[in-house]
Amino acid sequence: MRVLISGASIAGPVLAYWLDRYGFDVTVVERAPTLRKTGGHAVDLFRPAMEISEQMGVLPQIEARATGTSRLSIYRAGAQRPIRVDLTKIYGAASDRHVEIMRDDLSEIYYNAADVEYLFGDSITAVSPDGEVAFEQAASRRFDVVIGADGLHSNVRRLVFGDGAGLTRYLGGYLAVASAPKSLAPDGEMIGHVEIGRMAGIYSARHLDDARVLFMFHSPELTYHHRDVQRQKELVRDAFAGMNPRVDGWLDQLEGTPAFYFDSITQLQIDSWSRGRVSLVGDAGYCPGPAVGGSTSLAVIGAYVLAGELAQAQGDHERAFAAYERRMREPVRRSRAFARGAAKTVVPDSRAALWLVTRGAQLVSALPTPVSRAVAKLNTKGVRLHDSIPVPDYGAGVWQH
Repeated sequence: MRVLISGASIAGPVLAYWLDRYGFDVTVVERAPTLRKTGGHAVDLFRPAMEISEQMGVLPQIEARATGTSRLSIYRAGAQRPIRVDLTKIYGAASDRHVEIMRDDLSEIYYNAADVEYLFGDSITAVSPDGEVAFEQAASRRFDVVIGADGLHSNVRRLVFGDGAGLTRYLGGYLAVASAPKSLAPDGEMIGHVEIGRMAGIYSARHLDDARVLFMFHSPELTYHHRDVQRQKELVRDAFAGMNPRVDGWLDQLEGTPAFYFDSITQLQIDSWSRGRVSLVGDAGYCPGPAVGGSTSLAVIGAYVLAGELAQAQGDHERAFAAYERRMREPVRRSRAFARGAAKTVVPDSRAALWLVTRGAQLVSALPTPVSRAVAKLNTKGVRLHDSIPVPDYGAGVWQH
Protein backbone atom coordinates (compact mmCIF):
# COMPACT_ATOMS: atom_id res chain seq x y z
CA MET A 1 0.00 0.00 0.00
CA ARG A 2 1.48 3.35 -1.08
CA VAL A 3 1.27 6.31 1.30
CA LEU A 4 2.32 9.89 0.55
CA ILE A 5 3.13 12.20 3.47
CA SER A 6 3.45 15.96 2.95
CA GLY A 7 5.82 17.55 5.47
CA ALA A 8 9.19 16.54 6.97
CA SER A 9 9.18 18.35 10.31
CA ILE A 10 7.96 16.24 13.26
CA ALA A 11 4.69 14.40 12.55
CA GLY A 12 5.74 13.47 8.99
CA PRO A 13 8.97 11.59 9.84
CA VAL A 14 7.38 9.90 12.89
CA LEU A 15 4.46 8.73 10.76
CA ALA A 16 6.89 7.57 8.05
CA TYR A 17 8.84 5.50 10.58
CA TRP A 18 5.82 3.64 11.91
CA LEU A 19 4.22 3.07 8.50
CA ASP A 20 7.52 1.73 7.19
CA ARG A 21 7.77 -0.55 10.22
CA TYR A 22 4.29 -1.91 9.47
CA GLY A 23 5.25 -2.63 5.85
CA PHE A 24 3.70 0.31 3.99
CA ASP A 25 5.43 1.86 0.95
CA VAL A 26 6.12 5.44 2.13
CA THR A 27 7.07 8.63 0.29
CA VAL A 28 7.54 12.01 2.02
CA VAL A 29 7.41 15.28 0.06
CA GLU A 30 8.87 18.45 1.59
CA ARG A 31 8.72 21.98 0.15
CA ALA A 32 12.13 22.97 1.58
CA PRO A 33 15.15 22.02 -0.56
CA THR A 34 16.80 20.20 2.36
CA LEU A 35 15.98 19.19 5.89
CA ARG A 36 15.87 22.35 7.98
CA LYS A 37 18.83 22.33 10.37
CA THR A 38 19.10 25.96 11.47
CA GLY A 39 16.79 28.26 13.36
CA GLY A 40 13.72 27.09 15.21
CA HIS A 41 13.08 27.05 18.91
CA ALA A 42 13.06 24.66 21.84
CA VAL A 43 10.13 22.24 22.10
CA ASP A 44 9.01 19.83 24.81
CA LEU A 45 8.53 16.08 24.68
CA PHE A 46 6.42 14.68 27.51
CA ARG A 47 6.13 11.10 28.77
CA PRO A 48 3.89 9.58 26.03
CA ALA A 49 6.02 11.04 23.22
CA MET A 50 9.18 10.00 25.05
CA GLU A 51 7.93 6.40 25.25
CA ILE A 52 7.02 6.39 21.56
CA SER A 53 10.49 7.72 20.77
CA GLU A 54 11.99 4.98 22.94
CA GLN A 55 10.12 2.36 20.91
CA MET A 56 11.58 3.96 17.78
CA GLY A 57 15.08 3.49 19.19
CA VAL A 58 15.92 7.21 19.07
CA LEU A 59 15.59 8.21 22.72
CA PRO A 60 19.37 8.20 23.38
CA GLN A 61 19.88 10.64 20.48
CA ILE A 62 17.07 12.85 21.77
CA GLU A 63 18.47 12.93 25.30
CA ALA A 64 21.96 13.67 23.95
CA ARG A 65 20.58 16.73 22.13
CA ALA A 66 18.61 18.10 25.11
CA THR A 67 19.12 21.83 25.57
CA GLY A 68 20.37 21.42 29.13
CA THR A 69 18.63 24.62 30.24
CA SER A 70 18.08 24.14 33.95
CA ARG A 71 17.79 27.70 35.30
CA LEU A 72 15.64 30.72 34.53
CA SER A 73 16.27 34.28 35.66
CA ILE A 74 13.23 36.55 35.29
CA TYR A 75 13.82 40.32 35.22
CA ARG A 76 10.82 42.59 35.80
CA ALA A 77 10.61 46.31 35.14
CA GLY A 78 11.56 48.28 38.24
CA ALA A 79 12.66 45.26 40.28
CA GLN A 80 16.11 45.36 41.85
CA ARG A 81 16.85 41.65 41.57
CA PRO A 82 15.70 38.88 39.21
CA ILE A 83 13.50 36.00 40.26
CA ARG A 84 15.49 32.76 40.10
CA VAL A 85 13.66 29.62 38.98
CA ASP A 86 14.89 26.02 39.06
CA LEU A 87 13.51 24.68 35.76
CA THR A 88 14.27 21.07 36.63
CA LYS A 89 11.63 21.29 39.37
CA ILE A 90 9.14 22.96 37.02
CA TYR A 91 9.61 20.17 34.47
CA GLY A 92 9.49 17.56 37.21
CA ALA A 93 6.13 18.85 38.37
CA ALA A 94 4.74 18.77 34.82
CA SER A 95 6.03 15.40 33.65
CA ASP A 96 7.52 12.12 34.84
CA ARG A 97 9.66 11.99 31.67
CA HIS A 98 10.52 15.17 29.82
CA VAL A 99 13.09 16.53 27.40
CA GLU A 100 13.49 20.03 26.00
CA ILE A 101 15.13 19.89 22.57
CA MET A 102 15.54 22.19 19.60
CA ARG A 103 12.80 21.51 17.07
CA ASP A 104 15.21 21.10 14.15
CA ASP A 105 17.36 18.63 16.10
CA LEU A 106 14.26 16.57 16.84
CA SER A 107 13.16 16.68 13.21
CA GLU A 108 16.58 15.45 12.05
CA ILE A 109 16.58 12.58 14.56
CA TYR A 110 13.15 11.38 13.43
CA TYR A 111 14.15 11.82 9.77
CA ASN A 112 17.15 9.54 10.24
CA ALA A 113 15.08 6.85 11.98
CA ALA A 114 13.51 5.37 8.83
CA ASP A 115 14.82 4.64 5.35
CA VAL A 116 11.95 5.90 3.17
CA GLU A 117 11.77 7.98 0.00
CA TYR A 118 11.99 11.77 0.47
CA LEU A 119 11.23 14.30 -2.27
CA PHE A 120 12.79 17.61 -1.21
CA GLY A 121 12.18 20.93 -2.95
CA ASP A 122 8.72 19.91 -4.12
CA SER A 123 5.09 20.19 -3.07
CA ILE A 124 1.65 18.85 -3.93
CA THR A 125 -0.48 20.86 -6.34
CA ALA A 126 -3.54 18.61 -6.63
CA VAL A 127 -5.00 15.42 -5.15
CA SER A 128 -7.74 13.57 -7.05
CA PRO A 129 -10.37 11.39 -5.33
CA ASP A 130 -8.74 8.25 -6.80
CA GLY A 131 -5.35 9.11 -5.27
CA GLU A 132 -3.64 10.68 -8.29
CA VAL A 133 -1.26 13.35 -6.96
CA ALA A 134 0.26 16.17 -9.00
CA PHE A 135 3.49 17.85 -7.90
CA GLU A 136 5.19 21.14 -8.72
CA GLN A 137 8.35 19.36 -9.90
CA ALA A 138 7.97 15.59 -10.01
CA ALA A 139 5.71 13.65 -12.37
CA SER A 140 2.23 12.75 -11.14
CA ARG A 141 1.92 9.54 -9.14
CA ARG A 142 -0.90 7.51 -7.65
CA PHE A 143 -1.11 6.78 -3.91
CA ASP A 144 -3.61 4.83 -1.84
CA VAL A 145 -3.49 7.34 1.02
CA VAL A 146 -2.26 10.96 1.31
CA ILE A 147 -1.43 12.50 4.69
CA GLY A 148 -0.97 16.20 5.37
CA ALA A 149 1.71 16.68 8.02
CA ASP A 150 2.60 20.15 6.77
CA GLY A 151 1.81 22.38 9.72
CA LEU A 152 -0.68 25.07 10.67
CA HIS A 153 -0.60 26.60 7.17
CA SER A 154 -1.13 23.17 5.57
CA ASN A 155 -1.09 23.03 1.79
CA VAL A 156 -2.82 19.63 1.80
CA ARG A 157 -5.62 20.91 4.01
CA ARG A 158 -6.21 23.85 1.69
CA LEU A 159 -6.20 21.70 -1.46
CA VAL A 160 -8.46 18.93 -0.19
CA PHE A 161 -10.64 20.54 2.48
CA GLY A 162 -10.88 24.04 0.96
CA ASP A 163 -10.05 27.44 2.39
CA GLY A 164 -12.96 27.20 4.80
CA ALA A 165 -11.25 24.32 6.60
CA GLY A 166 -8.57 26.70 7.81
CA LEU A 167 -10.85 28.02 10.56
CA THR A 168 -8.65 29.33 13.34
CA ARG A 169 -8.98 31.00 16.72
CA TYR A 170 -6.47 33.72 17.44
CA LEU A 171 -5.29 33.38 21.04
CA GLY A 172 -4.14 36.97 21.38
CA GLY A 173 -0.41 36.92 20.83
CA TYR A 174 2.61 36.45 18.59
CA LEU A 175 5.79 34.41 18.79
CA ALA A 176 9.13 35.20 17.14
CA VAL A 177 12.51 33.46 17.30
CA ALA A 178 15.86 34.76 16.05
CA SER A 179 19.48 33.66 16.17
CA ALA A 180 22.08 35.56 18.22
CA PRO A 181 25.74 35.07 19.25
CA LYS A 182 26.10 32.27 21.77
CA SER A 183 28.13 34.54 24.05
CA LEU A 184 24.92 36.43 24.91
CA ALA A 185 23.37 33.39 26.64
CA PRO A 186 24.79 32.02 29.92
CA ASP A 187 25.52 28.29 29.91
CA GLY A 188 22.50 26.28 31.06
CA GLU A 189 20.41 29.36 31.83
CA MET A 190 17.60 31.27 30.17
CA ILE A 191 17.51 35.02 30.78
CA GLY A 192 14.03 36.51 30.49
CA HIS A 193 12.61 40.04 30.67
CA VAL A 194 8.88 40.19 31.42
CA GLU A 195 6.43 43.06 31.43
CA ILE A 196 2.67 43.23 31.08
CA GLY A 197 1.89 42.03 27.58
CA ARG A 198 5.42 41.12 26.44
CA MET A 199 8.23 38.73 27.21
CA ALA A 200 11.72 38.37 25.71
CA GLY A 201 14.27 35.71 26.56
CA ILE A 202 17.55 34.21 25.39
CA TYR A 203 18.94 30.70 25.77
CA SER A 204 21.21 28.25 24.00
CA ALA A 205 22.13 24.57 24.14
CA ARG A 206 25.39 22.76 24.76
CA HIS A 207 25.85 21.64 21.15
CA LEU A 208 24.63 24.82 19.39
CA ASP A 209 26.93 27.39 17.80
CA ASP A 210 24.47 30.21 18.51
CA ALA A 211 21.81 31.34 20.95
CA ARG A 212 18.09 31.77 20.29
CA VAL A 213 16.15 34.87 21.24
CA LEU A 214 12.46 34.33 21.96
CA PHE A 215 9.92 37.16 21.70
CA MET A 216 6.26 36.76 22.73
CA PHE A 217 3.74 39.59 22.94
CA HIS A 218 0.03 40.31 23.18
CA SER A 219 -1.55 42.32 20.40
CA PRO A 220 -4.72 42.78 18.40
CA GLU A 221 -4.41 40.77 15.18
CA LEU A 222 -1.75 42.27 12.94
CA THR A 223 -1.67 42.64 9.16
CA TYR A 224 1.26 41.00 7.38
CA HIS A 225 1.99 38.25 4.85
CA HIS A 226 3.36 35.04 6.35
CA ARG A 227 6.34 35.18 3.94
CA ASP A 228 7.13 38.91 4.45
CA VAL A 229 10.07 38.55 6.86
CA GLN A 230 11.04 42.25 6.88
CA ARG A 231 7.53 43.29 7.90
CA GLN A 232 7.54 40.66 10.64
CA LYS A 233 10.85 41.95 12.02
CA GLU A 234 9.42 45.48 12.06
CA LEU A 235 6.47 44.24 14.12
CA VAL A 236 8.82 42.67 16.66
CA ARG A 237 10.92 45.83 16.92
CA ASP A 238 7.82 47.95 17.44
CA ALA A 239 6.48 45.60 20.12
CA PHE A 240 9.72 45.53 22.18
CA ALA A 241 11.21 48.97 21.63
CA GLY A 242 12.45 50.53 24.88
CA MET A 243 11.78 47.47 27.04
CA ASN A 244 15.33 47.14 28.37
CA PRO A 245 18.88 47.89 27.12
CA ARG A 246 19.65 44.17 27.01
CA VAL A 247 16.50 43.50 24.98
CA ASP A 248 17.49 46.37 22.67
CA GLY A 249 20.71 44.45 22.03
CA TRP A 250 18.72 41.34 21.15
CA LEU A 251 16.60 43.39 18.74
CA ASP A 252 19.80 44.53 17.03
CA GLN A 253 20.38 40.88 16.07
CA LEU A 254 17.22 40.79 13.92
CA GLU A 255 18.78 42.43 10.90
CA GLY A 256 21.59 39.93 10.44
CA THR A 257 20.02 36.81 11.94
CA PRO A 258 20.61 33.73 9.77
CA ALA A 259 17.31 32.27 10.92
CA PHE A 260 14.01 33.91 11.83
CA TYR A 261 10.56 32.58 12.74
CA PHE A 262 7.38 34.57 13.28
CA ASP A 263 3.77 33.49 13.63
CA SER A 264 0.59 34.23 15.51
CA ILE A 265 -0.36 32.07 18.47
CA THR A 266 -3.34 30.60 16.70
CA GLN A 267 -5.46 27.53 17.31
CA LEU A 268 -6.84 25.42 14.47
CA GLN A 269 -10.53 24.76 15.06
CA ILE A 270 -11.56 22.07 12.55
CA ASP A 271 -12.97 18.92 14.16
CA SER A 272 -12.68 16.42 11.31
CA TRP A 273 -9.26 15.66 9.84
CA SER A 274 -10.10 13.18 7.08
CA ARG A 275 -11.75 13.29 3.68
CA GLY A 276 -11.70 10.40 1.22
CA ARG A 277 -8.13 9.10 0.91
CA VAL A 278 -6.68 12.11 2.73
CA SER A 279 -6.10 12.74 6.42
CA LEU A 280 -4.23 15.33 8.49
CA VAL A 281 -1.86 14.85 11.41
CA GLY A 282 -0.19 17.16 13.91
CA ASP A 283 -0.48 20.91 13.47
CA ALA A 284 -2.00 20.45 10.00
CA GLY A 285 -5.07 18.95 11.63
CA TYR A 286 -5.27 20.16 15.19
CA CYS A 287 -2.65 22.74 16.15
CA PRO A 288 -3.58 23.81 19.70
CA GLY A 289 -1.35 26.91 19.44
CA PRO A 290 2.41 27.36 19.00
CA ALA A 291 4.36 27.43 22.29
CA VAL A 292 1.28 27.04 24.52
CA GLY A 293 -0.43 23.72 23.79
CA GLY A 294 2.13 20.92 23.73
CA SER A 295 1.76 20.63 19.96
CA THR A 296 5.03 18.72 19.44
CA SER A 297 4.11 15.87 21.79
CA LEU A 298 0.59 15.86 20.38
CA ALA A 299 2.01 15.54 16.84
CA VAL A 300 4.19 12.56 17.84
CA ILE A 301 1.25 10.80 19.49
CA GLY A 302 -1.08 11.56 16.56
CA ALA A 303 1.42 10.18 14.04
CA TYR A 304 1.88 7.01 16.07
CA VAL A 305 -1.89 6.52 16.42
CA LEU A 306 -2.61 7.17 12.73
CA ALA A 307 0.03 4.64 11.64
CA GLY A 308 -1.22 2.09 14.16
CA GLU A 309 -4.84 2.42 13.04
CA LEU A 310 -3.87 2.06 9.36
CA ALA A 311 -1.94 -1.10 10.23
CA GLN A 312 -4.71 -2.49 12.42
CA ALA A 313 -7.26 -1.84 9.65
CA GLN A 314 -4.91 -3.54 7.15
CA GLY A 315 -4.92 -0.46 4.95
CA ASP A 316 -8.68 0.18 5.00
CA HIS A 317 -8.29 3.94 5.20
CA GLU A 318 -11.94 4.72 5.90
CA ARG A 319 -11.99 2.48 8.95
CA ALA A 320 -8.53 3.60 10.04
CA PHE A 321 -9.26 7.33 9.72
CA ALA A 322 -12.48 7.00 11.73
CA ALA A 323 -10.66 5.13 14.52
CA TYR A 324 -7.79 7.65 14.46
CA GLU A 325 -10.19 10.56 14.91
CA ARG A 326 -11.98 8.79 17.77
CA ARG A 327 -8.66 8.15 19.53
CA MET A 328 -7.36 11.70 19.13
CA ARG A 329 -10.56 13.71 19.64
CA GLU A 330 -10.34 13.97 23.45
CA PRO A 331 -6.57 14.66 23.65
CA VAL A 332 -7.02 17.39 21.04
CA ARG A 333 -9.98 18.91 22.88
CA ARG A 334 -8.06 18.97 26.15
CA SER A 335 -4.94 20.38 24.53
CA ARG A 336 -6.96 23.19 22.97
CA ALA A 337 -8.52 24.06 26.34
CA PHE A 338 -5.11 24.01 28.02
CA ALA A 339 -3.61 26.24 25.31
CA ARG A 340 -6.32 28.87 25.68
CA GLY A 341 -5.47 29.19 29.36
CA ALA A 342 -1.71 29.04 28.83
CA ALA A 343 -1.85 31.81 26.23
CA LYS A 344 -3.16 34.14 28.94
CA THR A 345 -0.49 33.23 31.50
CA VAL A 346 2.73 32.69 29.50
CA VAL A 347 2.70 36.40 28.68
CA PRO A 348 0.79 38.04 31.59
CA ASP A 349 -1.76 40.66 30.54
CA SER A 350 -2.14 42.43 33.88
CA ARG A 351 -0.07 43.38 36.91
CA ALA A 352 -1.84 40.74 39.00
CA ALA A 353 -1.23 38.04 36.40
CA LEU A 354 2.44 39.04 36.16
CA TRP A 355 2.83 38.69 39.91
CA LEU A 356 1.05 35.32 40.02
CA VAL A 357 3.09 33.81 37.17
CA THR A 358 6.50 34.90 38.43
CA ARG A 359 5.84 34.13 42.08
CA GLY A 360 4.13 30.84 41.22
CA ALA A 361 7.17 29.67 39.26
CA GLN A 362 9.40 30.73 42.12
CA LEU A 363 7.27 28.82 44.65
CA VAL A 364 7.24 25.58 42.64
CA SER A 365 11.01 25.72 42.17
CA ALA A 366 11.47 26.24 45.92
CA LEU A 367 9.38 23.20 46.92
CA PRO A 368 11.01 19.77 47.29
CA THR A 369 10.52 17.86 44.03
CA PRO A 370 8.37 15.06 45.55
CA VAL A 371 6.00 17.67 46.98
CA SER A 372 5.59 19.71 43.79
CA ARG A 373 5.14 16.54 41.72
CA ALA A 374 2.53 15.13 44.12
CA VAL A 375 0.52 18.36 44.01
CA ALA A 376 0.74 18.56 40.21
CA LYS A 377 -0.48 14.96 39.78
CA LEU A 378 -3.81 16.00 41.30
CA ASN A 379 -4.55 18.02 38.14
CA THR A 380 -4.37 16.00 34.91
CA LYS A 381 -6.24 18.79 33.07
CA GLY A 382 -3.57 21.34 33.91
CA VAL A 383 0.20 21.02 33.99
CA ARG A 384 -0.02 17.19 33.91
CA LEU A 385 -2.25 17.14 30.84
CA HIS A 386 0.46 16.15 28.38
CA ASP A 387 1.66 13.30 30.60
CA SER A 388 -1.84 11.85 30.91
CA ILE A 389 -2.66 11.34 27.21
CA PRO A 390 -3.29 7.60 26.69
CA VAL A 391 -1.24 5.74 24.08
CA PRO A 392 -2.84 2.58 22.64
CA ASP A 393 -1.07 -0.76 22.23
CA TYR A 394 -0.97 -1.82 18.58
CA GLY A 395 0.59 -5.23 19.13
CA ALA A 396 3.47 -7.13 20.69
CA GLY A 397 6.80 -5.57 19.90
CA VAL A 398 5.20 -2.23 19.01
CA TRP A 399 4.09 -0.97 22.40
CA GLN A 400 4.73 -2.64 25.75
CA HIS A 401 3.22 -1.28 28.94
